[in-house]
Amino acid sequence: MNKNYQKISEEIVHTNPWWVYKHDNYKCDEKDYHYYYGELTGNAIIVPVLDDGRIAMIRQYRYLQERSGIEFPMGGILAGETPLHAAMRELREETGLESTNFSKVGEFEPLLGIVKDRSSVFIANEISSQVENSLDAEEDIELVLRRPDEINEMIKRGEIWSGQTLATWTLVRDLLKINKK
Repeated sequence: MNKNYQKISEEIVHTNPWWVYKHDNYKCDEKDYHYYYGELTGNAIIVPVLDDGRIAMIRQYRYLQERSGIEFPMGGILAGETPLHAAMRELREETGLESTNFSKVGEFEPLLGIVKDRSSVFIANEISSQVENSLDAEEDIELVLRRPDEINEMIKRGEIWSGQTLATWTLVRDLLKINKK
């Protein structure tokens, strides 16, 4: 793995409120190449753990898949916002729940080679009573509470199919077992 990659130029092909589509020219071992990709500001994914051990998830309609799925609360990081502040905001907006006790447990890139969009994963504890959530006009979200063993079964049955939720569950499930001992 000793190839020499060098970016020559970068241009924005398209931009919208959610992401940027880019085109790079680069060299690899003195040959010219092109690369097209999307770029987002990153996102925060939250695993809210209630005092009784249940986990707050959401059922959300996904336009591209034309169906609802069960996911962890998540959302994009706004300009000037830290991943932690995005996690706090998204938890409140999507579930109406609040917490100031967040532990960052990892990061991952959900769509390597196509999109730059780092996911920052947090576990939130000490959840306060529910406040009114503040959904965007097009969002259709419902709060769902599940035990960790129920989440494993939902994955096996195909009820949870979001790649980001599946990757997040892989990062956190063993940590939740440690926290319960």
